[in-house]
Amino acid sequence: MRGCLRAVSAVVLATAALAAAATPPAQGQTINGEWRNMKNTVHIRAYPCGDAVCGTIIWASPKAQASARDKGTNRLEGTQIFREFRPTGDGGYTGRVYVPTMGRTFSGRLRVMPDDTLIGKGCVLGGLFCKSTTWVRLN
Repeated sequence: MRGCLRAVSAVVLATAALAAAATPPAQGQTINGEWRNMKNTVHIRAYPCGDAVCGTIIWASPKAQASARDKGTNRLEGTQIFREFRPTGDGGYTGRVYVPTMGRTFSGRLRVMPDDTLIGKGCVLGGLFCKSTTWVRLN
């Protein structure tokens, strides 16, 4: 049980597997751009990739880098963590998220909120254990 909860936390903290909030984004908001996690230990860039959105780590704190290295990811910067996130039609996105500290890929949801934050939600075991995280847009 503890391992499952730790896995869920890692999914969210490493990136976010992602968002079930019901509030749609304000007009003109886009998922594309640069975001940081609430602890300001990881920055990502979300960008178009074909008909989807992808996201790559553009900066990581020494602590985040060490944590990922301990789990087998030698370099965080340049690691694509959001993979093929496609619009769901309700203002959200679904896709895959790679968690460097686990070396695994999970399903996730993303949603840009009216306050220009990005909410992520990830679940394991068919939704039995879920965790959310908030990303803040970098200016």
